[in-house]
Amino acid sequence: QVQLVESGGGLVQAGGSLRLSCAASGLTFSRNAMAWFRQAPGKEREFVAAISWSGGSTFYEDSVKGRFTISRDNAKDSVYLQMNSLTPEDTAVYYCAAGTLVARRVDNYDFWGQGTQVTVSS
Repeated sequence: QVQLVESGGGLVQAGGSLRLSCAASGLTFSRNAMAWFRQAPGKEREFVAAISWSGGSTFYEDSVKGRFTISRDNAKDSVYLQMNSLTPEDTAVYYCAAGTLVARRVDNYDFWGQGTQVTVSS
């Protein structure tokens, strides 16, 4: 049974930082592309960042480029999202996802975590 468990969310002031973690189990982690998506109230789930199975390629949504960094540790079956210079527009539930190929579409990912809330106050 595949499980993705996110952690690290919370409440932070604008301009602050958070580091999200996602621990995977039940799958061959090093063979999966990993991604972070987010969903704000009343909005569709949107792509944030993705990383290839090796970590050699990363992709970002335009609004987070230069502020967020995705990384992975295949020895720990974990993926991370370092978020800096946070703004209230970053407030959302953040989801970790695993899939065969790196992609920006929700339906390209097979497994999802339960999400972790990130709230940025102004």
